Amino acid sequence: MQIIRSGENLAAACAAARAAGRLALVPTMGALHAGHLKLVEEARARAERVAVSIFVNPLQFNDPSDLERYPRSEEDDLAKLKTGGCDLVWLPTPDDLFPAGFATTVSVKGVSELWEGEHRPGHFDGVATIVAKLLIATLPDIALFGEKDFQQLALIRRLTADLGLPIEILGVPTVRDADGLALSSRNALLTADERERALALPKALQRARDAISSGNEVEAVLTEARTALRDAGFDPVDYVALVDALTLEPLAKASGDMRIIAAATIGSTRLIDNFAVPAKHG
Repeated sequence: MQIIRSGENLAAACAAARAAGRLALVPTMGALHAGHLKLVEEARARAERVAVSIFVNPLQFNDPSDLERYPRSEEDDLAKLKTGGCDLVWLPTPDDLFPAGFATTVSVKGVSELWEGEHRPGHFDGVATIVAKLLIATLPDIALFGEKDFQQLALIRRLTADLGLPIEILGVPTVRDADGLALSSRNALLTADERERALALPKALQRARDAISSGNEVEAVLTEARTALRDAGFDPVDYVALVDALTLEPLAKASGDMRIIAAATIGSTRLIDNFAVPAKHG
């Protein structure tokens, strides 16, 4: 496994990887878990060479304390990637990606404006800017992202299409612990009690998914889900919503390709989750 720490060496390493066939990129912020390794596994199935980037992007944190406490575990991450079949790991520094005089922001309208966009001002501009830089720097044939960050995935698909980047964007289903909690680097910040109470998030969304799919009134179902989260100790509950899976616009009635999405804080840790909602039975 090749480890690249200098941007000067990246272009040659990626060119050599592409010469061997298709190159897949898995962008990460480190603190890797089984969900990230599933992305690497899927990348390996679709490309001859797999590259992973590890960079905690300061542009997508609107709270400096959140950036400071974001988990970092480079040595463990590299060991997992070596075992997982990664060919190339890029570990850029902030100076590599944002050199002196850097003044460009990539902004994707529409899909970024609700939900996370409302509650984390500037977050998606930071995501779009760093993803654009990662894709342009590595020029992969395919890039893989987890569906847990569903709004982010929709934004990246829009960004890639709008910029005409010849890169396939693949969403990989959320990986969950045996009890149903979506894997997240932030889960490491939960206390044992918070971890147990956090299970209310996937449970509430699954109940809401099933109720909507069965034809129940959408707003009543969403209200019940919000109440269940508050009763479990989530505070604040930023949103629980039924949205169009392509545009992320809210849906008052079940229609077409849908997702139920949510974000809420337990203790000091903010968690997000989502589920696809099948069309009404019958």
